[in-house]
Amino acid sequence: MGMSAGDQHAASPRDEEWPEAEKAEKLARGAALKWASGVFYRPEKLEGLGQYRSREMQRNSSIQSRLKSTVQSYLEGVSTGLEQLRLAAQEVQGICQELGVARWALLDSAEQCQGLQQMRMLMAEHVQLASVVQVLPQLFSVHEAFSHTLQLLHRQCLLEAHVELMMMEHLRNDILCQLHLRGLSSAQATVLSYFGGLQELNECLAKQLWDIAGSSLQLVCQDPALFVSAVRIVEREERIDDTLLLEATFLPPGRPKGWRQKFQRVLQESLVGARFRGTLVGTVGPALAKHLVVLKEDVVSELRVVKDLMVQCVPAHYNILGVCTAAYHQALKGHLQELLREDLDKQGLFLLLEWALQVYHSPEMMGHPDLLPEVDVSALGPLMSPELVDHTERKYVVKVKASVLEWMQRTLEVEFKEWFREEEPETDHEGFFQSALPVIVMQMLNENIQVASLITDSLQQKVYNMALEELEAFLGRLREALVQCGKEHQRDRTVPRFYNSYLLAMLNNNLALSSAVSSLHPDAARREVPASLWAALDRMQKKACQLLLEELLLDLQPLCLQLPSRKWLSGSQLVSSMCEVVDKYSKDFCRVRTPVCTLLLAESELVVTSQYLRALLQQKMVCRSQEERAQLCHRLLQDATQLRDLFCGLGLEQSHQSLEAIFALRELICLKDPALLSLEVLGFITKYPDVSDEHISTLLDLRGDVSREMRHMVLEMMAQHPQVLPDSYRPIFSTILVPMPELPLCLRKGKCA
Repeated sequence: MGMSAGDQHAASPRDEEWPEAEKAEKLARGAALKWASGVFYRPEKLEGLGQYRSREMQRNSSIQSRLKSTVQSYLEGVSTGLEQLRLAAQEVQGICQELGVARWALLDSAEQCQGLQQMRMLMAEHVQLASVVQVLPQLFSVHEAFSHTLQLLHRQCLLEAHVELMMMEHLRNDILCQLHLRGLSSAQATVLSYFGGLQELNECLAKQLWDIAGSSLQLVCQDPALFVSAVRIVEREERIDDTLLLEATFLPPGRPKGWRQKFQRVLQESLVGARFRGTLVGTVGPALAKHLVVLKEDVVSELRVVKDLMVQCVPAHYNILGVCTAAYHQALKGHLQELLREDLDKQGLFLLLEWALQVYHSPEMMGHPDLLPEVDVSALGPLMSPELVDHTERKYVVKVKASVLEWMQRTLEVEFKEWFREEEPETDHEGFFQSALPVIVMQMLNENIQVASLITDSLQQKVYNMALEELEAFLGRLREALVQCGKEHQRDRTVPRFYNSYLLAMLNNNLALSSAVSSLHPDAARREVPASLWAALDRMQKKACQLLLEELLLDLQPLCLQLPSRKWLSGSQLVSSMCEVVDKYSKDFCRVRTPVCTLLLAESELVVTSQYLRALLQQKMVCRSQEERAQLCHRLLQDATQLRDLFCGLGLEQSHQSLEAIFALRELICLKDPALLSLEVLGFITKYPDVSDEHISTLLDLRGDVSREMRHMVLEMMAQHPQVLPDSYRPIFSTILVPMPELPLCLRKGKCA
């Protein structure tokens, strides 16, 4: 199994020549050693060594025999290949010898062929002369053919005339081509001069073709044969153009003619040119509406003729219906842009938007059943670009805004005049005062929004936003009108006669507007009412309530001037008279719907309380004795109770009344021990934090038994306990101004009294 040193030395040259063999041998030895170590790792396994050796020797001899057989077959193949290469080399050598013989034979014959060159030139000249002789009759008849072709054109025998024209052009082009190939360009001018009549014939034929294309719609209905003849001529010329352009050897003068493109341009121009160029359309709605109706009907009828008749007269690759549809689309697009450059009114702008966005694609026009499915304008883009649509919508909104503003101003003027009528405002079925103002305003706004919804959602939203803005502005002007009416009423309370009734009607109108504005937009999801509009409605309501309460105040003031007084202390019908005034107004308030009616009643109660307290605090009255203080407390209790019962009877809950301030003030006056005033005043200012030092000083003056030290102690206590007004607090005392107290004089007066 091992190798001797001599074997290794003998194998070294081979290893240098065959490094792969050395690598393979090393791998085989390594594998054998690994296998042997795995098999004979135990001593008892060495007994079978002879069996393994004999088996391996048999396998090696088998492998060597197979290798020898394989090498022998490869050697036989190489021998066969070498023999075939030797035979091929012999055949190539023979062929080279034969080619050399042929080359010498060709060189000998070339000298003999030079003698035939003169004969070849004579033959070419003979062929040219024969060609000239053949075309001489045609050349001599060219002018006669010109006249005949011109007559055919005058008789509108277009196909025959075109055949004659093609023959003459073919003759001319052949002659020019021959001259071009022979380099005789100088003779081309003579030929062109001789065939000069072809230009006139071409122009005459082209004129008739363009006339036919310009009258294509009428011809396909009345004389389709003439139109078909024109199309066939155009197709012939197109094929001739294509053939000459493909050959690219010689291009005759006047080619390519491009008659098919010209024919289609003239046809398109005949469809849209006369209709849209120089068309004067009135900018007023009715004239524009009539124009658009005629335009719609004409386009549909003409496309129907193209689809039903013209398509059958032209080759399919013309796509004549698609070409005409695109021509109409582009022409209409440009026409609409021209119209939009005019100063159109709102009706005109609406008509154009409706026509471009709704009518154009509807079954009345491009979606007409007679045109579908062949006519499809969806791939041609919109008739109006999104930018143009948005610009037009904004112009429309501006026009509508001007109209709405004008109508609202007229409505306001009529409403203002009605306030001065000698009769009460109208009432609804429940007896509430009202006027036609909210119905007119909301109907006008709603109609504009509904009309805009017929075009696009974006236009509807623009008009809706404009309507809310105009309603807000209108409420501002209406409020100013109320203020103006109130000023005139202050100058003369008899004018207007039913001032209060119309104020109540305006409050009901404001409620109607508030409820209607929430449902102004048809789409509930897009009813976004801005806060500024709610604020305008609130300001309107507050102003009307303020004017009503001012009227109540004017009627209460003469009564409030009579208190406090000795007569009032001894008993009078003063508060009863105040109750009668309040009751009279409350009956008027019942002509207003519930939310505002309750508000007016609450505000009236606050006015009565404020006026009562103001009269009590602003008059310089001082109680001279304990009996007078008791009498004052009794009168305050009676008055407050009577007023409280009145408002409770009118439906105002006691918890919502401010008359409790009179009861609390009474407790301050009724307190018998002045030493407890600080504690009582602290509770009073805690409950009514808008009470000032001046108010408390006036109340202490009213008692008539408070010393300077006690007053100083009470005011010092108030300074130590400043109050903050809660957000939900309704001010009572902050609106009551009292004169600055004159402490020494007040005390002296009290003592003197």
